[in-house]
Amino acid sequence: MANLEETKIGDYFIQSNTITPEQLTIALKRQSQSNDKLGSVLLQLGYITTEQLLMFLKECFHTPSIDLFNVSIESTVINAVSLEQMKRFKAIPIMFSPKLIFVAMSDPNNIEAVNELEFSLGKKIQPIAAPHAQINAIIGYLNRKGGKHQGPLLGSEVASDARSKNCTEESYTIEQLLRTLYQRKASDLLISAGLPPCLKINNEVVRLPLPHLTPEAVELFALQVMTDEQKKEFEQTGELDFGLLKPEVGRFRINAYRQRSSISLAIRSINDTIPSLESLGFGTDLNQYILQPEGLILIAGPTGHGKSTTVAAILDAINSQRKCNIISIEDPIEFLHKHKMSNINQREVGRDTRSFKEGLKHIFRQAPDVIVIGEMRDAESFEIAVQAASTGHLVISTLHANTTTNAIERIIEICPSEKQDQIRSQLAEGLLLCIGQRLLPSRDKSKRVLAYEKLATSNRIKNMIRENKCHQIRTFFQQSIDEFVPLDISLATLVKTKQVSQEEALKYCENPASLKMMSQ
Repeated sequence: MANLEETKIGDYFIQSNTITPEQLTIALKRQSQSNDKLGSVLLQLGYITTEQLLMFLKECFHTPSIDLFNVSIESTVINAVSLEQMKRFKAIPIMFSPKLIFVAMSDPNNIEAVNELEFSLGKKIQPIAAPHAQINAIIGYLNRKGGKHQGPLLGSEVASDARSKNCTEESYTIEQLLRTLYQRKASDLLISAGLPPCLKINNEVVRLPLPHLTPEAVELFALQVMTDEQKKEFEQTGELDFGLLKPEVGRFRINAYRQRSSISLAIRSINDTIPSLESLGFGTDLNQYILQPEGLILIAGPTGHGKSTTVAAILDAINSQRKCNIISIEDPIEFLHKHKMSNINQREVGRDTRSFKEGLKHIFRQAPDVIVIGEMRDAESFEIAVQAASTGHLVISTLHANTTTNAIERIIEICPSEKQDQIRSQLAEGLLLCIGQRLLPSRDKSKRVLAYEKLATSNRIKNMIRENKCHQIRTFFQQSIDEFVPLDISLATLVKTKQVSQEEALKYCENPASLKMMSQ
């Protein structure tokens, strides 16, 4: 019976769809390195919760189970059993009754342990199942206290002590991970329990050769990069976007979120040097749009494909060539701009304004010439942006959309049905330029290369938008024209100039046969 938990627990959690076979393999490998019980390893990796483990122990041993990190044990009780006995039998006394002593055990069916403890204590033992890791944590805690405890032993204190010990024993710190992110020129650092830290390099996830992270270690990393106010907000919402400046390392954009009862972090490295549009791979023809006094410029594409960097490059070009007042609303601020020919005011959501919606409500009173919206997320933001573009302002923003035409359709569709005709008309008049972009790994995998499609307005494009025929733009203009340059044209050029492989280009193209023909 001593190995009952070990032989059943993997099948139990797989059959209940709590873990995957791959996660079980990882846990077994981790167990072989640590000699912990499999249940404790699954818990440490964040694959199961304490409640799920307790339910298994109860069913496995046919006895009550207990969370030792959620109890208080009187000193007379905890000191009734010697530390040597606790270590030998993995048993913790938790409560006396007139006839019984309740003892938490990692193996409540260990008859030899129960008999010896009953003989030693002179009372009958009632075994209760408890997680092996929690019992070890209490034993380690008592060992550091000299084997005896003065006053009640609080499970919460033991849990806090265990988290601190686990985290300090990790072989790397968050600062070292941030430095690795910067030095490897990766776009993102991904931190989750149950895996080693991962880098995203050229849009591929690369796992670092480091030990797997425990939920406690990830939580400590998260708390180390948050301010007190950010910690409070994260506790309330379960997710948080914020910026981080480490002068000795660099600047980062961080998203913290909860998953499977643990915390995960997605950390993006931000280049302090604002690139030029030409260095990103855009042609000089963009100047005719970005230097206009009014209109709407949209940058569309999936997450992680350089939209924010493109906006920063456009903004820097305006800042260097126009005398105007620029106001941006960002979440969070990524690139820090200096005043050049223009005045530039950058407002961060959560610090300078409560939300994009609130910031945009008052923006017209701030005498803007150029309005930058970090990301349009709701109907009201879309409406204000389109209105501003039609009333003497240049508006620049990003949104998640696969193509330029999808971007226009999304703006219209997200607005209330009774306003869609009005928005469609305003968008037809106000839209200057929409760029849909992708970043592809270069042939030598040393960097990412920009491919983009361009949709600029003309009378015929305006008419298509106004008449709700935006979807027909791609059909009518399959070849490159002044107003519309499809993404496939840009991809074919990159393949012909040997900047990217045809295999990579085909992953993003709209018409594979056409791409192959154009790239020959």
